Amino acid sequence: MSVASPAAPTPAVAVSPTGRATFGVLAERPNRRRGGLRFTQSIPSALEALRANKGRAILTTLGIVIGVAAVISIVALGQGSSASVTSRLAGLGTNVLTLSNASSRSSGIAGGAGTGNALKLADAEAIENINGVAAVSPIVQGNSQIIAGNQNWQTRVQGVRANYQQIGNWEVAFGGWFTEEDDTGARNVVVLGQTVATSLFSRPESAVGQYVLVRNIPTVVVGVLVPKGSGFGGDQDDAVYVPFNMARVRLFGASNLNSISIQAESSEAMPQVMTDVTNLIRQRHRLQASQPNDFNIRNNNSLVETVTGVSQTMTWLLGGVAAVSLVVGGIGIMNIMLVSVTERTREIGIRMAIGARGSDILAQFLIEAVILSMLGGVIGIVIGVVVAYGANYLAGWAISVPPWSIGLAFGFSAAVGIFFGIYPARKASKLDPIEALRYQ
Repeated sequence: MSVASPAAPTPAVAVSPTGRATFGVLAERPNRRRGGLRFTQSIPSALEALRANKGRAILTTLGIVIGVAAVISIVALGQGSSASVTSRLAGLGTNVLTLSNASSRSSGIAGGAGTGNALKLADAEAIENINGVAAVSPIVQGNSQIIAGNQNWQTRVQGVRANYQQIGNWEVAFGGWFTEEDDTGARNVVVLGQTVATSLFSRPESAVGQYVLVRNIPTVVVGVLVPKGSGFGGDQDDAVYVPFNMARVRLFGASNLNSISIQAESSEAMPQVMTDVTNLIRQRHRLQASQPNDFNIRNNNSLVETVTGVSQTMTWLLGGVAAVSLVVGGIGIMNIMLVSVTERTREIGIRMAIGARGSDILAQFLIEAVILSMLGGVIGIVIGVVVAYGANYLAGWAISVPPWSIGLAFGFSAAVGIFFGIYPARKASKLDPIEALRYQ
């Protein structure tokens, strides 16, 4: 009696992600429908489908690449310029109020800002007693020719207290700042701004200890300042600083002040200090309630905040415009995926016929869209960073690439892939297997 041999497994046709048919064995697996694709299997299938159409995949990602690169480079340049402006404004001094004379009037004719003579030394001394005030420096100033040997330079001469270094946030490059004893004794010493020092001496460091003529008064150079660059009012380094009493008595013979610099103890104390200073000076100048101030008061912190706010607003505005290209790129991905669904209709029908579920088809097409957008995001980040640093190297533009901008651009590109990939993926998963198999 012969024994029947076991039946051989049934061969079946399987379809690769590229649509090519291969023969294999469909073996039963527990708790799994025959031919069904797990989510983890959808990823290599999606990658294989993208590799089969490399040119189209690259062109599809161009919109995302351009959008992400634009966002990264614009944010980097915007943040860099904002930091640069903030740094320059901080050079004016932190938590500083500047009190200056208002316009003078004669026979109804205004003389312009700062031409009045209302501020007195006694006003500066009275301000020192206000709560929250850390330092006060009266200022007298005027233009003068500075002469060193056979070199000369026209610049601004400011007579200030020794604490003006702290108030104005000045750093000394060579030598030092003059002392309170220099101010009390009205000694003939001077601190040169970087522009003046380089104009009078071949090497700025050699200026320390040398004599220069300030309004024909021999004055010894005790220090040269670290440059700050241009700011409000022009070149901040084109100035020299002498002790207040020396300038008031010997240089200008002034009984009035040009301005008063006031530093508050903290930024929180600034509003109250500003109010108290305004009320005090109005009281000292005997101004009636109906009379306008005969002085101007400027808050440097408000100036910094305003300029920084404008810079950040422009950065966000330009970044938003650049982000529009990400949306355009997403629409491009959706269009290409819809074309791909149409081209692969028969492949989808064969997959469904041998057991693939609609969720498997949806997962594969959605993963393809996300991979395209994320690939574009990575390439765009690299290009954006290169463009930003290239602008810094070639044009000297200040840049700053914050990590959040990279994360935001990459996350947004992935979200674009998901959002614009859902519709084509759902369309593919809803195809009728029989109609798909008939599609030519």
